[in-house]
Amino acid sequence: MTDNAPSRPEVPDPLVANARAMDEAMDWLIRLQCPTPSDSEAFEHWLDADPTNALAFAQADALWNGVPVQQAALTLQQNHRSTLLRRLRPHWKPLATAALLVLGLVSFGNVPMRLQADHLTVVGERQRLQLDDGSKVLLNTNSAFSSQIDARQRKARLYQGEAFFEVDDSRQQPLEVLAGPVRASVHDTDFAVRFLDGEAQVRVQRGNVELHANTDQRIRLNAGDSIRVGPDGFSQRERLDPAKDLAWVKGRLVFENCPLSQVLAELQRYYPGWIINTNDTLQNVAVTGNYRLDQPLDVVRSLAHITSARLQEYPALVILN
Repeated sequence: MTDNAPSRPEVPDPLVANARAMDEAMDWLIRLQCPTPSDSEAFEHWLDADPTNALAFAQADALWNGVPVQQAALTLQQNHRSTLLRRLRPHWKPLATAALLVLGLVSFGNVPMRLQADHLTVVGERQRLQLDDGSKVLLNTNSAFSSQIDARQRKARLYQGEAFFEVDDSRQQPLEVLAGPVRASVHDTDFAVRFLDGEAQVRVQRGNVELHANTDQRIRLNAGDSIRVGPDGFSQRERLDPAKDLAWVKGRLVFENCPLSQVLAELQRYYPGWIINTNDTLQNVAVTGNYRLDQPLDVVRSLAHITSARLQEYPALVILN
C-alpha cells in the first residue's frame, strides 16, 4: 500500500456515541432547570443534530424524573431551588452517582424502622444471625429484622426483606415471627419469610407453620407448602420448589422460563443502583438459568448477550436497549 493511498473513513463506535449522548443529555437536564433563551435554542440544535440525542434525552428524563428522585427533590426548599441548581451544575455527576448509590443502599426503609431494627442488610448483602434461643436466621438483601427472646417471650419481626429461619427445638413456647400482615408460629421448623411491598410470603422447607393473618384467618402449612398473604388475607396454597424458590439461601438465583421483566426485578434487589430496560420487546422473553446472586451486574451482562440487547453501563446504572 502506497503512502498516498486514500485512508478509510473512521466509523464511529455506536456504544461510544450512545454513552456520549447520554452524558450530554444529563447535562441538558440540569441546564434546562433554569434555562436562558440561548439555552433553549442550543438545546433544540442539539436534539436536531443526531437522532441518538433525542432517545438519550428521553431515557435520561425518565430516570431523572423517576419516583425516587422526585421524592428526594421534595426535601429541597423551593425558594432556593434556582440558586442551588446553579451551584450544583459543575458537580452534578459525582453527586448524582452518590445519590443513586444511597438510594440503592438505603431504599429499604424509613428512619423509625431503622431505629427499631436490630439487624440491617444493605442491597446485595446477606447476614447470618443466631438468636438467643439458638435459632438461626439468614437475612437476605435489603432487610430489616429484630428479635425479643427471654423467659417470657420468643418473638421476631421482619420489617422488610427476606429471612430464612432454622428453628431446631421442641420447647412448649413457639417462636413467633411477624411480617406485615401475617404472624407465623413455629417449633421445630425450617422456613422462609419474605415481606415486600405490603405482601408477605411464607415457604416451609421442613416441619410446619401456623399462620395468622390480620384478617383473623388461620392456616397451617406443612413441609413443601408456600402461600402469599396480603391485606385481604391468604392466597391459594402453592407447592414449594426448594431448588428454585430457596436458591438464594445457597447464594444462587434460579429462573425457569421466567419473563425477563421479572428476572430484572429480582436482580434489582441485589444491585446497588438502577437496572432499566427500555426495549419493550424484551419484557416477555423467557429466561432459564442458574446464577450467582452476588454478581448481579454479570448476570445482566449475560442476559444482554443472550437476548442480543445493547447494554449501557454507568455508575450505579445499567440500561438495556
